[in-house]
Amino acid sequence: MKRRKGGTSYPPGPSSWPFFGNLLQVDFHKLPRSFDQLSKKFGNVFSFQLGWINLVVVNGYDAVKETLVTKSEDTSDRPSMPLMKKMGFRKDCEGIVMARYGRGWKDTRRFTISTLRNFGLGKKSLEERVTEEASCLCAAFETQDGCPFDPHFLINNAVSNVICSIVFGDRFEYDDEKFQRMLHIMEESLKTGTGLLPQVMNLFPVLVHVPFLMRKVFQPQEDIYCFMKEIIKEHQKTFDPATTRDFIDAFLVEMEKTKDNPSDTFSLDNLIITAGDLFGAGTETTSTTLRWGLLYMILYPDIQSQVHKEIDTVIGRSRRPTMADQINLPFTNAVIHEIQRCGDIVPLSLPHMTSCDTEIQGFFVPKGVGIFINLTSVLKDKTLWERPHQFYPEHFLDANRNFVKRDAFMPFAAGRRVCLGEQLARMELFLFFTTLFQRFTFTIPKNQARPRDDPFYAFTQSPHPYQICAELR
Repeated sequence: MKRRKGGTSYPPGPSSWPFFGNLLQVDFHKLPRSFDQLSKKFGNVFSFQLGWINLVVVNGYDAVKETLVTKSEDTSDRPSMPLMKKMGFRKDCEGIVMARYGRGWKDTRRFTISTLRNFGLGKKSLEERVTEEASCLCAAFETQDGCPFDPHFLINNAVSNVICSIVFGDRFEYDDEKFQRMLHIMEESLKTGTGLLPQVMNLFPVLVHVPFLMRKVFQPQEDIYCFMKEIIKEHQKTFDPATTRDFIDAFLVEMEKTKDNPSDTFSLDNLIITAGDLFGAGTETTSTTLRWGLLYMILYPDIQSQVHKEIDTVIGRSRRPTMADQINLPFTNAVIHEIQRCGDIVPLSLPHMTSCDTEIQGFFVPKGVGIFINLTSVLKDKTLWERPHQFYPEHFLDANRNFVKRDAFMPFAAGRRVCLGEQLARMELFLFFTTLFQRFTFTIPKNQARPRDDPFYAFTQSPHPYQICAELR
């Protein structure tokens, strides 16, 4: 398909099939790989069709930076998600992650950032909360007595407790069965939302009337929202406008202020979705990154030894790590950044959409076209990284072994839609990682094969299940 504006052409792409477009020509369970193959043929900016929906895929640092930063005002919208309406929420109540770019999203984001700061983001109080949770995780690891175990859901629970303490005003014990079930459901929602079927249902919303299809795709997400509703209902029973305990209370205060002029921004529906967004985003990416971190450290014990040595030299084994230590731990900091780069947790970011006609790398992209941002193409660009497909912490060290940040390091994306939890995630990654490696040496269990280091893709890229042994140092 060609469209022109002032002589510029629509991005090239594969020939599409009638009715289905390119829907059946890519593997939605390995979408980053499919896009990588297409970019080799059609270039860093290419077009793609899902049914009759036009999409553009952006690859490479220059094109991604132009799209997310230079043209941020033009490309910060989100495509509509017809299936969300089936779940019974009010029109335009879309939370913060997938909300359309406009007043509602701006108001919700501004309120969320302000409230997170009020509850400790960027302050010593939240740092202490993260450090305390890291100690709780260490205690849970210690109960394993050096025997093989899967750290997956212990890490999930620990990381989730940080955002839960802000949003819900409470943390959950690691043996809380209800909360463990919710963490499993959250992972299931990522899996069911990935693949061909959800794309087909978004293209043909009439399929939401087929009960078993709707349950298959959206039951986990509905269960998460039910969990949010229960917690919010408990807050409403004990709500006191004079005492704001957490994010939910702060949102309820805003609802009270606007009750005579109800808005979609501060409504019960938007609170449910926004709380769910914060719960999911504040749990999944950071916990997955830490799981990659443990995996890489058992696969590269020499690097783990260097981390141990640096932590022992700078912090010792008795004092808890603090964020003030980060500047004095250049190798450990480089390792954490390399875990993020190599793990490549959210390879395609979240879908964007143009809010007006624009140009990307000289190609015309009309208003209303969805945009996939291929972050993998930036984090593993062979022209920007010395060893893009290897775990190599020296990517973030200069000749004098000082830490250096690279421009092409953008795991949190960039621009107006940059992850609003980036500051919290960076703190959590540093404090959890240094606390764990101050206390333990991690190894592959005896008589077990070397764990796989290829990713499992389900919107996020996570390690395949593995076991570790955690031995006290």
